[in-house]
Amino acid sequence: MTDVSPEVALDLAAAAPARSVLFVHAHPDDEVINNGVTMARYVAEGVHVTLVTCTLGELGEVLVPELAGLAAEAADQLGGYRVAELQRAMQALGVTDHRFLGGAGRYRDSGMMGLPSNDDPRCFWQADTDEAAGELVGVIREMRPQVMVTYDENGGYGHPDHIQAHRVAMRAVELAADPTYDTERGAPWEVAKVYWCAVPRSVLAAGIEALRAAGEERPFGLPDGNVDDLPFGTDDALVTTWVVGTSWVEAKLNAMRAHATQIAVDGVFFALADHVGRQAMGVEFYQLVRGERGPSGGAPEDGAGWPGAGQITSTYENGLFAGLG
Repeated sequence: MTDVSPEVALDLAAAAPARSVLFVHAHPDDEVINNGVTMARYVAEGVHVTLVTCTLGELGEVLVPELAGLAAEAADQLGGYRVAELQRAMQALGVTDHRFLGGAGRYRDSGMMGLPSNDDPRCFWQADTDEAAGELVGVIREMRPQVMVTYDENGGYGHPDHIQAHRVAMRAVELAADPTYDTERGAPWEVAKVYWCAVPRSVLAAGIEALRAAGEERPFGLPDGNVDDLPFGTDDALVTTWVVGTSWVEAKLNAMRAHATQIAVDGVFFALADHVGRQAMGVEFYQLVRGERGPSGGAPEDGAGWPGAGQITSTYENGLFAGLG
């Protein structure tokens, strides 16, 4: 293998979009729940948005009774069905560049932590991290994103596929920048900024309070406990960045509806929109973990109506490309 010539490297750089962001997620629907507004907003602003999904989500729960036969314990066809759901969700957000890591079906859903499915040699949890990261390196070097978004070390809430997606994504960023690593996968590329998806605990607490006031007895499954009893949520001090996009809430909701086997229209996400307000769905938060923090952008006026807004100061970066020019 030989290094790419300087001339070819310049041609690749010239061909790359001016702004590009890569999202790495474990299953179909994770992208909409975490980043739907962000993705739709950046597509509308001309940013090239790439989504890489690591599994088909074969072991997901089937919330549509007439489709129960798709489940793993029945026909085991849910993964294929969710490919179509993901395609419809991406249409709703305007995203045209979506790939499955290593190709559709390369890695199987591992199921929740501690289940026998974690031991399946085909599952993502059992994948060799460097091998899977190599698949992602090819995407990074092809698309040359300035920004990558994935989960924190706990995968947000401890799902093995989310944790593995975090490990693979972070390793791929390292390998993609290494000029000695597998030059057949393209010229080296350094991702300028890496973010982890985040939901500030103060925002979760405000949302739970608003849902209870609206009559929801067990928001997020909490009967009497508080936000500290949830397996997800980010300490406020760690959150660095927000993306405000209330104009794209309807696109996010439509994308959620596309994931009908996984997201119930009478569930907590739609309850937030109905009882708390559309602004609650129109702000998404992030933790910058790699790269230079950009200047704060102040509090956009269209972010003023969501729960917990009063707790936010002007120290947040206003967008994932802050400071990149």
